[in-house]
Amino acid sequence: MATRIFLIRHGETEGFESRRYKGHIDVPLSANGVEQVRRTAAFMAESIGVSSQHALTTVYCSDLIRAVRSAEIIAEPFGLKPVIEAELKERGFGEWEGMTFEEIEEKWPEAFRAWADNPLEFSPLKGESTLDVKTRALSIFTKIIARHKDENIAIVAHGGINRVMLCEFLGVPLQNIFRIEQDFAALNEIEIWDYPVIKTLNRTF
Repeated sequence: MATRIFLIRHGETEGFESRRYKGHIDVPLSANGVEQVRRTAAFMAESIGVSSQHALTTVYCSDLIRAVRSAEIIAEPFGLKPVIEAELKERGFGEWEGMTFEEIEEKWPEAFRAWADNPLEFSPLKGESTLDVKTRALSIFTKIIARHKDENIAIVAHGGINRVMLCEFLGVPLQNIFRIEQDFAALNEIEIWDYPVIKTLNRTF
């Protein structure tokens, strides 16, 4: 048997239209975000069953409210309560947190372009590097997977964390991280055998 991971991005957040780097800022789901996650939860409940041998055994999430609320919605049909792991939180964007792409580009044009062109080598000012995020994410994912051999689990996290781990699972160089899309409430399914197999990528409902 394999360990199945249902890796989910949180739903749409309030004020997402402004395209601000949220990072560690705690912002709630929008009403639309709640509905997005409910659709993902409904698909999961129907497709894997809530009382079968394939049902989820655990739902993990970061400690940011947008992930916690999303995880509560995912966990509810399975009669579970989310387990919070702070290491699953989004990348820290340092001085860029709360700013729009345009504001950052205007204030720090060279730094922003360097970051956009090579997110592995360059980092948000006073923020986490992509390698920092990989170290943090890989550590907690390794612990979670070890706890749940041959089980079905869900991990509700963030675009940055999900992309880093999907690069790791796929063997994609981290400098290509933005070639992997993660829409709001997107579902990714990974089976862990002797090596990881991606069964579903960025599916939305």
